[in-house]
Amino acid sequence: MTETLAMALPGKAARQAIDFEALYRSSRDDVYAYVASLLRDASAAEEVTAQAFERAFRRRSSFRARRGAPRAWLFGIARNAALDELRRRRRAGALTAEPQDPEAQAAPEEAAELALRRDAVRTAIVGLDPRERELVGLRFFAGLSNAEVARVLGISESNAATKVHRTMAKLREACHVTS
Repeated sequence: MTETLAMALPGKAARQAIDFEALYRSSRDDVYAYVASLLRDASAAEEVTAQAFERAFRRRSSFRARRGAPRAWLFGIARNAALDELRRRRRAGALTAEPQDPEAQAAPEEAAELALRRDAVRTAIVGLDPRERELVGLRFFAGLSNAEVARVLGISESNAATKVHRTMAKLREACHVTS
């Protein structure tokens, strides 16, 4: 379909359609993980992810490379869509499905240790305030750089780096307390 769309659009518009497809393919899983970390509800995260990509597609002509990377622009749109959903619901839902465990084949002793660590991290993340959870989501679920996190949140890069550093220190401390 994208090839048909690209052929139907002249010049720059065709390149944008192809670039949007590449952005979608490279970012869809990261956007979903980020939105799921904010909403803590898998089905709502699917809906909001779809809304975010729909908004991004409609607004693709408003993207300006001089203002930042396409991924940061996309995550800004995803963040706004997730915040819209949270405002609509006026509450945070529970994550309905656990993420796939890539180490499910581990030995029983290793699996038990991994489960304990995972529980400690999960407990520590729940103890963060929503803004700190959002930082963790953008930086580690979405895989954005500090500069991209800064762009999404509308703060300076040094401020973003400081906030991420402090949040990670808080998480490490909480993990050591719970283990």
